[in-house]
Amino acid sequence: MCGIVGYTGREEAAPILLDGLARLEYRGYDSAGIAVQSRDAEGSMRTQVRKAKGRLKALCEMTGNGRDVRGCCGIGHTRWATHGEPSVANAHPHSSGDRRVTVVHNGIIENYREIREHLEKKGHVFTSDTDTEVVPHLLDDYYRGDPVEAIIRLISRVRGSYAFGIIFSDRPGELYAVRKDSPLIVGTAEDGNFIASDVPAILKYTRNVYLIDELEIAKLTADEVRFYNIDGEEIEKKATLIEWDAKAAEKDGYEHFMLKEIHEQSQAIRRTIEPRLADGRVVMDELGMSEEEVRAVSRIHMVACGSAYHVCMCAKTVFEETARIPVDVDLASEFRYRNPILLPNTLVIVVSQSGETADTLAALREAKARGHRVLAIVNVVGSSIAREADSVFYTWAGPEIAVATTKAYSAQLAAAYLLAIFFGKVRGTLNDAEARKMIKELQKLPAHVDRLLEEKKKVQLLAAKLAAANDMFFIGRGLDYAIAMEASLKCKEVSYIHSEAYAAGELKHGSISLIEEGMPVIGIATQEDLYEKTRSNLVECKSRGGFIIAVTPYGNYSLEGVADEIIYVPKTLPAYMASVAVVPMQLFAYYISLARGLDVDKPRNLAKSVTVE
Repeated sequence: MCGIVGYTGREEAAPILLDGLARLEYRGYDSAGIAVQSRDAEGSMRTQVRKAKGRLKALCEMTGNGRDVRGCCGIGHTRWATHGEPSVANAHPHSSGDRRVTVVHNGIIENYREIREHLEKKGHVFTSDTDTEVVPHLLDDYYRGDPVEAIIRLISRVRGSYAFGIIFSDRPGELYAVRKDSPLIVGTAEDGNFIASDVPAILKYTRNVYLIDELEIAKLTADEVRFYNIDGEEIEKKATLIEWDAKAAEKDGYEHFMLKEIHEQSQAIRRTIEPRLADGRVVMDELGMSEEEVRAVSRIHMVACGSAYHVCMCAKTVFEETARIPVDVDLASEFRYRNPILLPNTLVIVVSQSGETADTLAALREAKARGHRVLAIVNVVGSSIAREADSVFYTWAGPEIAVATTKAYSAQLAAAYLLAIFFGKVRGTLNDAEARKMIKELQKLPAHVDRLLEEKKKVQLLAAKLAAANDMFFIGRGLDYAIAMEASLKCKEVSYIHSEAYAAGELKHGSISLIEEGMPVIGIATQEDLYEKTRSNLVECKSRGGFIIAVTPYGNYSLEGVADEIIYVPKTLPAYMASVAVVPMQLFAYYISLARGLDVDKPRNLAKSVTVE
């Protein structure tokens, strides 16, 4: 949600800010703005602010792609509305009345009303409906010539989550940043230094970044970066080298990032599994647990949001079958509010692509506060979840730009398979031959994904046929139900078609009454011991007028005569079928969105990283 970019250096700032914001468009936004320190005709320093509602294109046109706003230090922002409607007045950056202080902000200030009332009594005049506007006014109230001192007073007063980029009009060339519960990084390069809310914004300019920790303050000039703690003491930090290159965050000839990332899934799976396999076994040094500690785990509790939650639903089936260990799965947004019962020797596993998902981060902290070990499955090195978890399993999927996740989901599934094999082997529920077979089939998954992508034309034609649908059902049993949940979410996210996922056996308990003539019903039937039961459910839907599409492995021809269309997928172990069955469903959602003329990579009302509750 929202995007922050800041730059100070020897180049013109505005074009760099606009370029960085363009690379953060995937995060979701409804307005954009930049602020740049400039000298007026008399040589005095002032801050120019330019803001526009809607897509970034409007801001680019307003500023001549940045050429009309001169200056070498500035901040930029793409806003996703929380407080106040999308408008120019509510767009960031926000300034104090005389523009002595200008701020961009990701997050939410929970006590902004009381701060605003206090400042209004002191004569401060507000021009927006946002929570953010209190920040520059409060800083202006505190500022006595030392920006770091003013920022320390600010963060002791405000409550909530935030990442701030700040410039002071009387401190030319200086850029300040601070964060709490919202991601922010600092990048360094020869011609200047940067702040950003996500790596892709600055990947074109540098791969050397510093990860700002909670309540740390960064001061950037063209030539150096300094960091301070909450007491104002300067601290040393170590830079991190981002392994992604700039090309990884480009479309590279594909029409959309979503299609590119669907095609990158075989590579993402391969990168996730290969470093963890050696001599025909799973090596899990990063887990940081001895075999005795693994055997002592009596229960696993998995917590996530959205697609990552669906990964957990799949993982539950695989873990319980392979390692014979009970697994509970919770939506992160519900986890800490229901006072969950976590029994002794419970391992908590949290899953997040960005590593910054607010609800998942809160669940992690709740689990740790109760004394439980937390393992994180994340894609972004140095993210908040990665830093706070006891151990981290990185998926190495590379940057995922499209809002609707595809390759990160597949990499998370691969991570879950590896963990299940490892636990099963250590706990003695999986013998050597079974483990070798699972590893061998796991190594075949990238080839299966590539085969499905070679046959995508049929899915494209089917999607075109159903693009006018208003409603869809996705059904399945067991692991297939978890696959159906992800398939339904993909359809909702990018096509805006109302879709529902149901455990197939539950249809007759009420929801089958919704089946109408021609309504698409997609049946996931990959689990051999459940084929016939799922087939019966599809017959029930067909008899009520449903248009039946089946997703099933090659060789399972029992669905012909029942289904109007069949999408065949390669055979693999039942535990791994989610990794192959999801691919045509991703393509299905993508091509329906395309046929409906929608913005595939940036669906309405959605953001890539959900960093507020």
